Amino acid sequence: MTILSQLNGPAVYAVCGGIVAFVAVVCVVFMVRAWRAGVALGMDKAKMRRVITSSVTFTVLPSVGILLGVIALSGSLGTPWPWLRLSVVGALHYETQVAQAAAEQVGMSSLSAAEMTPRAFTTIALLMSVCIMWGMLLSTLFSKRYLKKLGGGGGTKGGGAAGFGDRAMTAMFIGLICAYLGSYIGAFVSGGQFPFNGDWSPLAVAGVSALTMAGCVYLSEKKGMAWVESFSIAGSMLVGMAAAVLLRLWV
Repeated sequence: MTILSQLNGPAVYAVCGGIVAFVAVVCVVFMVRAWRAGVALGMDKAKMRRVITSSVTFTVLPSVGILLGVIALSGSLGTPWPWLRLSVVGALHYETQVAQAAAEQVGMSSLSAAEMTPRAFTTIALLMSVCIMWGMLLSTLFSKRYLKKLGGGGGTKGGGAAGFGDRAMTAMFIGLICAYLGSYIGAFVSGGQFPFNGDWSPLAVAGVSALTMAGCVYLSEKKGMAWVESFSIAGSMLVGMAAAVLLRLWV
């Protein structure tokens, strides 16, 4: 039995599926309680139904990006584990990055089923879990104090918690982008002799994805099409993946 068949086994599906089902039940409970609270407050039921319908509509397409992440990781980690990670607590950019980094640290040249071993999977799964748990722990310990700072109005001109949070998140994403682009540029420069014969396709795909995201931001902010923002990440990923396929076919 191969490692991938074990990772897709009934026992793994039962464990991961049970956790996902529990979270889904909790979501339904909160949705029912929110509906009852709205009715108790005298809110219009027709408007509440329209809110639910619009929320569902604007949730489906952005979740395509998450589905793509599950598909991308399932080829090496099996389907249940990526499904659990990206359904409950994980984030697409985090899961793929940490999984790849962990695979490299255990001696794998890439995150692939051909090189996967039980020890490698255990290390990758443990690292993916441990690295993201701190957000939940820190929120439990310090969120009350943080919310008090937000309520105090320090996040406007005074550069308080809200302003710092926005800047920190922006800095983090810029750092991630620079790290990825740096690795792509390094592979391109070191892949051949001058004038550089390395693999330039990741740079081209990154450029296409960035242009797609820029177009979505332009339509959302300059043309008043706010709904485009909900589909920007999934759309950029789909266009980038299509560009990668076309480049591999043509080059």
